Amino acid sequence: MTDAVSNLPRFLELTEIFERDASVAFGAASTLDELEAARIRFLGDARGELRNVQRALGAVPRDEKPAAGKRFNEVKTRAQELYERRLAELRASASRGTITADLTMPARRTWHGAKHPVTLVIEEIESIFRELGFTIAQGPEAETDWYNFYSLNFPKNHPALDAHDTLYLSGDVVLRTHTSPVQVRTLQTYAPPVRVLIPGRVYRRDFFDASHAPAFEQIEGLCVDEGISFVDLKATLSRFAERLFGATRTRFRPSYFPFTEPSAEMDVQCGVCGGTGCPVCKGTGWVEILGSGMVHPAVLESAGIDSERYTGWAFGMGPGRIALARYGLPFIRLLYDSDVRFLEQFAE
Repeated sequence: MTDAVSNLPRFLELTEIFERDASVAFGAASTLDELEAARIRFLGDARGELRNVQRALGAVPRDEKPAAGKRFNEVKTRAQELYERRLAELRASASRGTITADLTMPARRTWHGAKHPVTLVIEEIESIFRELGFTIAQGPEAETDWYNFYSLNFPKNHPALDAHDTLYLSGDVVLRTHTSPVQVRTLQTYAPPVRVLIPGRVYRRDFFDASHAPAFEQIEGLCVDEGISFVDLKATLSRFAERLFGATRTRFRPSYFPFTEPSAEMDVQCGVCGGTGCPVCKGTGWVEILGSGMVHPAVLESAGIDSERYTGWAFGMGPGRIALARYGLPFIRLLYDSDVRFLEQFAE
């Protein structure tokens, strides 16, 4: 063959014959075995027709070799593409002809993912407080006992420090029992005025019941500035409850927290029983959604803030309990079971 190819026109004629014959052979192959035989005939490394065309390229005069080499590469690429295309077609045809599933089985219903109801509540709360001028702050879940307790005016003999109530990791490091430590961290970082919302996960040695869980989400709020009073606290939280729960009744009850003075619990009417009494509201008709109060001067001083100049208020709430009231759920454990039959009800 090399003797017969003495110039570029003859070489180009040879490549056209090769491309035509390869195209016909690949297209005519009706099985994978026939296609493999055609591949060996035309693209085989040792005795394939493409190898013969490559040898013929060596007989082309030097000045015509660039054009001949370009044509050779085009033909080689084209033949490889034809082979791979036919291979994909035959494989697809073979897979369609093989039934691997039991066609008598009922079809599986498609599950569409959805945000968790607690996530939906957190996002809605964040949206409400952003409109009120708050920004989002976060902190570590593993805290020192100083940030978790002592900076927040807890006495050293407070029952919450007991190992039966708090999960200790090592030494003075604990899994935070609330998101309140981020209050101090924020005030140490930014000078007043400060308005932050602090979502995050907290941990306590609680057992599952209708309204408690050992690990849960919590949202903290903090507002510190000059001239802040309890009126600002009540107005803000009443506005929040109105936005989140609509016309649901609310009430404030006097309470006690080491880090606020005065302190108050905020309740909303139980959305499960409508105020008549059930396990969620413990028969009272009301669901406690947050604790609040004016920031204790000792907390401000712990963070390096002048308590004679600045005042503030804070609150903490569990979005899990709010989800119970918001969606009329009877038990908080529903939020932790990962039952898709329950979660799909919140899919959009």
